[in-house]
Amino acid sequence: MTTIKIGDAVADLLRDGMPVRFTAYDGSAAGPADASIGLELVNQRGLAYLLTAPGDLGMARAYVSGDLVVHGVHPGDPYDVMVLLKNRLRFRKPSATEALTLLRGLGLSHLKPPPPPPQEHLPRWRRAVEGLRHSMTRDAEAIHRHYDVSNAFYRHVLGPSMAYTCAVYPHADATLEEAQAEKFDLVCRKLDLKPGQRLLDVGCGWGGMVRHAAREYGVKALGVTLSQQQADWGKEAVDRDGLGDLVEIRHSDYRDVLETGFDAISSIGLTEHIGVRQYPSYFGFLRDHLKPEGRLLNHSIARHHNHREEIGAFIDRYVFPDGELTGSGTIITEAQDAGLEVMHSENLRQHYAMTLRDWGRNLVDNWDAAVDEVGIGNARVWGLYMTGSRLAFEWNEIQLHQVLAVRTSDDGADGFPLRPSW
Repeated sequence: MTTIKIGDAVADLLRDGMPVRFTAYDGSAAGPADASIGLELVNQRGLAYLLTAPGDLGMARAYVSGDLVVHGVHPGDPYDVMVLLKNRLRFRKPSATEALTLLRGLGLSHLKPPPPPPQEHLPRWRRAVEGLRHSMTRDAEAIHRHYDVSNAFYRHVLGPSMAYTCAVYPHADATLEEAQAEKFDLVCRKLDLKPGQRLLDVGCGWGGMVRHAAREYGVKALGVTLSQQQADWGKEAVDRDGLGDLVEIRHSDYRDVLETGFDAISSIGLTEHIGVRQYPSYFGFLRDHLKPEGRLLNHSIARHHNHREEIGAFIDRYVFPDGELTGSGTIITEAQDAGLEVMHSENLRQHYAMTLRDWGRNLVDNWDAAVDEVGIGNARVWGLYMTGSRLAFEWNEIQLHQVLAVRTSDDGADGFPLRPSW
């Protein structure tokens, strides 16, 4: 029987050639010898991950577990290697005969898939036992898995603003904190907030929007979040800022908000979590909680098309369980069908790429503290996820849209000036 070297086998399964230097635990290698970036497969478990889950998921499992080591880049920001690998490191599926020959050549009589890393959640179809998708119970669990990681960890990544949504850079050299403040202020300007008005912020995170709106525009603001840790941190920030008479942060599902007649509603980064099939009830709920001429600003990640497409296995299992994306056209259509008048839409795609760039820099700068807080596996997941997302925004695979809508009065009044004021 001919012995097959791992380097040759992996390179042969790639459709577009090996763009980096690949070395394996059997001493074999593939790819350019002078490459500045290298991948090292350190053990048989890593090989099993690559062969039993070809593509992004297998690579992610091997990388997160430490079985596939990247040389030449920082694990907190593996941008340079992912630029090389993106859309090139695609495994073709071997035939049954080819797979058997490969296993025998590698000295493996059988290949049982190893257990996935502990950071990986169940596949979507198996999570069905946890409850109906996007029920209140299952949504709360999905939010808990992602957001109740550690406020200290998020502080290391997000910076002082604790804003985990796309920033708006007023100029190319703006800092992340300047850009996050500009994002909140742009939302306030689009909503045309004025002192004494009432604002509802659904999916409020750590409370950045409600605190900015109260401090800068004098509104009374209610923020709701399904994350207990976010709510606790936000309440402390409200007290620290002396805004307790204007701001309430509530640990709650937005669907449990009973108050109505809000002058404005902001939804910044929530739509990705609620499920496309829930859009009619979501936008209907928001419309019903606005007073006539009240405005809604919906800020969300969107696809660059409106076709139905499942979120990738890595993001679904490691980052956003049950997350769903669609195009801005679908978002606008559903808002209109719920009785809202859409007044404006803006794509901030490049701004999100820049935001992710800066979060990656923060993770690199605070790497040791981040690892101490959540462990090396989780830290690797975050470096991988943020870098992959940055590339997706840069390459126009996903976008970020702010959609401004209004609940018109019965006689058609919308309260808008003839031209935008923000």
